[in-house]
Amino acid sequence: SEYGLDKNSFEVISISDGLINQTWRIKNSEEDFILQKINHSIFKDPGAIASNLRMFDDYLSLNYPDYLFVAPLKTLSKEELVCVPEGYFRLFPFVKTSHTINAARVPGEAFEAAKQFGKFTRLLAHFPIEKLAITLPDFHNLSLRYEQFQQAMRNGDKKRIVQSAELIQFIEENIHIVETYRSILNNPEFKLRVTHHDTKISNVLFNEQDKGLCIIDLDTVMPGHFISDVGDMLRTYLSPVSEEEKDFSKIEVRDEYLVAIRDGYMSEMENELTAGEKKHFIYGGKFMIYMQAIRFLADYINNDIYYGAKYEDQNFVRAGNQVVLLQQLMQKENLFSI
Repeated sequence: SEYGLDKNSFEVISISDGLINQTWRIKNSEEDFILQKINHSIFKDPGAIASNLRMFDDYLSLNYPDYLFVAPLKTLSKEELVCVPEGYFRLFPFVKTSHTINAARVPGEAFEAAKQFGKFTRLLAHFPIEKLAITLPDFHNLSLRYEQFQQAMRNGDKKRIVQSAELIQFIEENIHIVETYRSILNNPEFKLRVTHHDTKISNVLFNEQDKGLCIIDLDTVMPGHFISDVGDMLRTYLSPVSEEEKDFSKIEVRDEYLVAIRDGYMSEMENELTAGEKKHFIYGGKFMIYMQAIRFLADYINNDIYYGAKYEDQNFVRAGNQVVLLQQLMQKENLFSI
């Protein structure tokens, strides 16, 4: 009713792919929308998200009017968010003939996704980044994640610490990944950019020819470094299996996907990245995989208080999975160049 829509004339279809927000497709024979409820326990300030999206929409409409930016629709009272007792909601237009995919099936899809994430950052290269709200503080702060891992080692479940000895040793032996991150924070060659921070392929809209249209799910867009976006793509596109895979023999870094991510992202960002940034392209993958490994392992040692677990050792398996992926990426490092 806030949008002037009669609920009795629409079909409501739940979309369960998202991990954080709740999403529904609202449709009838004439109109089609996406309704979303923001997870207020994760995003403490939904108004900050709405403000960021409004600024992006204004900037892109003015400077790149041909770019497809899927902005929230306004209510009858010109609001971008609806706050009701059930929570915070927003409505988006449904992009007709578009679709999403949950995993990259061919290198071409990885190329298209990487191109779209690079394009978004490139188009916003001159956006006044100081105006952006931080919607998830310390989301990709590797120093903090390592400190949380050390705290888990001091206070966590002793039996699980013993069980995790081999993984813990690997994490500690590769602390140079944390040290490189700390040096990046103080290196002027690494610019703060408009960064998505959640570049899984399901956050890209594709057309009927499987060409990228635009990116979606912009709640985590904040100032950040390019390693976050590149790293998350490398973490989630390179292997044919996800972090849930228990059979580690199925984990592999597929060379053709590595090349596709590089070529897609650099097709947009070649002239934006500095020489120092380009040298750290693979490091982005090491950064994200290592961070996810220590987050899974710390949670396991803390008895699964953050991610939860559907079976006893799920976070232990996830951590081991990510360590294997990281080991495989590190083996490729010297064979790969921008």
